[in-house]
Amino acid sequence: MTKNIKDYLVVAIIVTLVAASYGIVRFAGTYSRSIQPGAYRSFSVSAEGKAVAIPDVATISFTVLTEGGTDLGALQTENTEKANDAIAFVKEEGVAAKDIETQNYSVTPRYQHYSCSYDYSSDRSVEPCPPPVIVGYTVNQTVSVKVRDFDKIGAILAGVVDRGANTVSGPSFAVDDPTEIEAQARAEAVQKAKAQAREVARAGGFSIGRLISIEESTPYYYGRDMKLESATAYGMGGDSAAPPAPAIEPGSDEFIVRMYLRYEIR
Repeated sequence: MTKNIKDYLVVAIIVTLVAASYGIVRFAGTYSRSIQPGAYRSFSVSAEGKAVAIPDVATISFTVLTEGGTDLGALQTENTEKANDAIAFVKEEGVAAKDIETQNYSVTPRYQHYSCSYDYSSDRSVEPCPPPVIVGYTVNQTVSVKVRDFDKIGAILAGVVDRGANTVSGPSFAVDDPTEIEAQARAEAVQKAKAQAREVARAGGFSIGRLISIEESTPYYYGRDMKLESATAYGMGGDSAAPPAPAIEPGSDEFIVRMYLRYEIR
């Protein structure tokens, strides 16, 4: 083999190695960006989207509390009759059975405790002290009701008290299915975040690359809650004449979603 041929072979091998090395470097760079896209040259923006909705469901709860002596059966019967009467009234007002839920039923004994003399010098009672004695029971039943016809909320609140409920709370207003409202808030948040990304890129003198990631915070909303603490407000304090039902206004709920977008910098 002549010297010229050897020289050509050496040059060809060098060129081949250089080309191969360049290809490996390009592949490594592309692979690195694919598994960690733009992490070292990226920026993030966030924005908040809001959507207003009118509540379509109101939740109220009422409690029937019966307190008396040691005849537990009579107390349970009295409590059950009052609670069932209130529930029947709620159904008569058009509330579906699926929207009525018994949240709590409890029976609690009431004790009489004795005060006995105690000799601290000898660290013992002066005389045997009898144990606490059950002198009565308290029966408590709480029912939760979802009302979808808001024109009947006031009548239901007044009616359950008139039928024996001792405590009424609510109404608490909400949107029964917030999916559509959340979607509107989410779309607004994304559009605001995109506009913010364009402003950041323009101010920074660079171009926006691919969208690398998108995340959102847990949607939340502002609602209202009105609590009616005392049953005497509805004539349960001895007034035989039932007062008028309260006027209830649902207002509106504001759903809020925050979106986080990360872009590659070009």
